[in-house]
Amino acid sequence: MAINFSNGYSLVNGISMYYELYGEGQPLVLLHGGGSTIQTTFGRIIPELAQFRRLICVELQAHGRTGDRDTPISFAQDADDVAGLLKNLNVEKADIFGFSNGATTALQMAISHSTICGKVMAGSTLLKRNGAPAGFWEFMKHGTFDHMPDLYKDAFLSVTPDQVKLLNMYQKCADRMNQFKDFTDEEIRSVQAPVLLINGDTDVASSEHIVAVSRLIPDCRLAILPGGHGAYLGEITTISDHFDSRLILSLLQQFLSS
Repeated sequence: MAINFSNGYSLVNGISMYYELYGEGQPLVLLHGGGSTIQTTFGRIIPELAQFRRLICVELQAHGRTGDRDTPISFAQDADDVAGLLKNLNVEKADIFGFSNGATTALQMAISHSTICGKVMAGSTLLKRNGAPAGFWEFMKHGTFDHMPDLYKDAFLSVTPDQVKLLNMYQKCADRMNQFKDFTDEEIRSVQAPVLLINGDTDVASSEHIVAVSRLIPDCRLAILPGGHGAYLGEITTISDHFDSRLILSLLQQFLSS
């Protein structure tokens, strides 16, 4: 069955923001991970999600085809930008599905833009520094552009063939993580939207961290799935011939319809 598709740019808070629209029905916003594009995070499941939802897929500040501003990237600014885009698209309320940094942005939206958030699905989020192994922060501190996966570099350059913009995006992502500050318990408790937390059992964030976060959010469900960071999505750096989308799609559909 053919899926309705359109794309475009919208001026949001001083930047030109790229978005793609798929399917019909209730709106579901997709927020990609750090260093990624729409397709590197969600390309394997967009066709199936679009069978039952109107997808609003976004590329965030400095990522992919979206412009940049002379400020660092932050979860708060990303949340403001997504809210601004939804306003421009005349979407009063939407469910949100974010992965990795996109999941943290989704939860930030639930905190700072609660009136436009329906249900929130946060995959592989990290809200406190102690949720990741110590080696993760040490790696980020000493990481270089050479450590960025070639799949991300190639994906960026395929849609924005500009090496300077790619380096800029990498550095802003690295700076955000190196300057990462914990979400407070009070902020997490303030989330009023129904939330589904999803994590891999060998993910960046520990299972213990995700369980602890789930106990702070008033209306929260939790799914810990086999695999690493993004394996349950078929995220581009985890591509496997054995990827099966049925589990993640079943979880999302069940949560969204409950």
